Amino acid sequence: MTFWPIDELRRIADADDLHVAPFREDGATPGTPTWIWSVAVDDALYARPYNGRNSSWYQAALRQKAGRIVAAGMMKDVTFAPVEGAINHRIDEAYRAKYAKCAYLQPMIGARMHGVTIRILPR
Repeated sequence: MTFWPIDELRRIADADDLHVAPFREDGATPGTPTWIWSVAVDDALYARPYNGRNSSWYQAALRQKAGRIVAAGMMKDVTFAPVEGAINHRIDEAYRAKYAKCAYLQPMIGARMHGVTIRILPR
């Protein structure tokens, strides 16, 4: 497994401009970039789809398992993997810390989101 260089992960985590584009069916062409919230916990980047399982970027990320992100002035090819377990509580806390003042925070945390959390790692 590849991990983020710590400086890149911090730049991405500190920014609020992450756009995710899972690859299309050909496995090489990025789809339409979608702006999403993301947080870093330990050495990984995580994201959740506001619309849950119905989110098109989320469905494509699960299907293709790879894509591209643009954030903090960087463009990176990445892999996507579903996340399960206790790490979700730490991800909730990271969302609370980063997006505390946002009215959309509550739908992004808790049990409903634990089933749709994605880990994003560089390729």
